[in-house]
Amino acid sequence: MDYVFSLLGPLAQGAVVTLKLFVITLALAVPLGLVLALARLSPLKALSGAVNGYIWLMRGTPLMLQMQFIYFELPFVPVIGVRLPDFPAAVAAFALNYAAYFAEIFRAGIQSVDRGQYEAAKVLGMNYGQTMRRIVLPQMVRSILPPMSNETITLVKDTSLIYVLALNDLLRAARGIVQRDFTTTPFIVAAAFYLVMTLVLTWGFQRLEQRYARFDQ
Repeated sequence: MDYVFSLLGPLAQGAVVTLKLFVITLALAVPLGLVLALARLSPLKALSGAVNGYIWLMRGTPLMLQMQFIYFELPFVPVIGVRLPDFPAAVAAFALNYAAYFAEIFRAGIQSVDRGQYEAAKVLGMNYGQTMRRIVLPQMVRSILPPMSNETITLVKDTSLIYVLALNDLLRAARGIVQRDFTTTPFIVAAAFYLVMTLVLTWGFQRLEQRYARFDQ
């Protein structure tokens, strides 16, 4: 037991890196995903097609490959040629990748709102922006909570991929101790950290679903 308690400090430091990546990614990917979803539904074919291509690319290639491209290959891309430090590179890859997934969730949520809602808003004199903000998006939130919960929990687990950039996240910290002490106990403790994080997220989304369910009654 003393050994387990001795692991909490270094693993907690790794968990801070994991949580930092998670929070920043969520803060960037959610609004970007909403913008992409609205662009995806745009009547402008060129804009909708470009966004559809972007979503296809980001969802169709591994996140680890995208992360390695941004970190290792982006500096050699003509015109761009920017070298990002390891953590910003990870944030960029995660935000761009998850924005594509969130965009599809938002798109499905927006399209689930009955078309009659748009007509009613038009009769009331609302423009497109007012309709989306006051009528469509509030109703969209209720329908997207379950898939958003799943995707957010997946994001927590995917943060372990940043080991390829040698960032000292929770899993890398546990792996280092395992290699030092020749015991798998750090992996078990790290799993407990992940389970606590996903438990908190699951509880939070369940509370949100219950809150919106009361509005339907």
